Amino acid sequence: MSKIAHLTSVHQRYDTRIFLKMCSSLAKNKNYNVFLVVADGLGNEIKNNVNIIDIGKRSNGKFNRILKMPKKILHKAIELEADIYHIHDPELLTIALNLKKNGAKVIFDSHENVTEQILSKEYIPSFLRNAISKIYSLYESYVCKKIDAIVTATPHINDKFLKINKNSVNINNYPILGELSNDILWSEKKDEICYVGGITKIRGIIQILEAMKYVDYKLNLVGSFDSDDLKNIVEKTISELNGGGYDKVKYFGFLNRKEVSDVLSVSKIGLVTLTPIINYINSLPIKLFEYMSAGLPVIASNFPLWIDIVEKNKCGICVDPLNSKEIANAINFIIQNPEEAEKMAQNGKMAVLEKYNWDIEEKKLFQIYDKLAGE
Repeated sequence: MSKIAHLTSVHQRYDTRIFLKMCSSLAKNKNYNVFLVVADGLGNEIKNNVNIIDIGKRSNGKFNRILKMPKKILHKAIELEADIYHIHDPELLTIALNLKKNGAKVIFDSHENVTEQILSKEYIPSFLRNAISKIYSLYESYVCKKIDAIVTATPHINDKFLKINKNSVNINNYPILGELSNDILWSEKKDEICYVGGITKIRGIIQILEAMKYVDYKLNLVGSFDSDDLKNIVEKTISELNGGGYDKVKYFGFLNRKEVSDVLSVSKIGLVTLTPIINYINSLPIKLFEYMSAGLPVIASNFPLWIDIVEKNKCGICVDPLNSKEIANAINFIIQNPEEAEKMAQNGKMAVLEKYNWDIEEKKLFQIYDKLAGE
């Protein structure tokens, strides 16, 4: 039996991609003993046959995350003596070659195109972003040429890594079949919209709230804020929107998967109107496919890749994410045209069943692990 250790210093222990999909899938295979090393201070446990090992709550601050946590992760990883290590954070590339020296196989999972992502990081001074992006890119290439495999979350990211390491495989972050689906009739749903995910300016929260001024429906807002400043701005705007005695926006905060499913089941539209920064234009946001899985027509940004998905499958409307009135017009159209909306909902569900689901991606995950374990 091969011992596998997934390593993250940033993500939550029940992260959808890392724990619910990858670790839980691999743990079903009797050939693998699966560990997940996290840094959240919640202690050790066994869940879904995955051995979760906690190294203690990570320190606050970007520099502590980059400088201190990799060393703590490395110490625990070496202690585990795994055959294959699967790292999920770019800062953990700094320990990848140390793990290789111990005779283990190493996989880097690139959830994002980090070289592009750095260019839109607001906490990095704008005049430094290009230089930091180039330095990171050089280091990333140096390490990734030497490790055993790369896993990526989108075809766009995989195209980049195939030039660096031929053993690069794209494993899309598609929904688990049945997890968020429901049998609620369209006629039983409420005239409500939902947004589920991280709440940030670059993910379009300002334009979404502005759009709510032009509609007479409720927004179910689910997720955590990326800063206290933004939280204060959004809470003030919500208070103004709810000032007429009717709660136009309901903020739920962070919800678990069951609670998210409950919100999706009563809503009629899912919003994924991310702003056109370079890191989003070629992304495949999981919330887009989760909305489709749950039977919600989607209102999505008009990026070429997303237009291809949404319009080809006739499951929603693509809009200019910076145009609040365009977002509002799409909301009004979907809710005021129930027959067309229900068809969009059914089309989205069918597309997930046929091609955008984890069952298909799981097979690719097993292929790469079986190959490395057999070498």
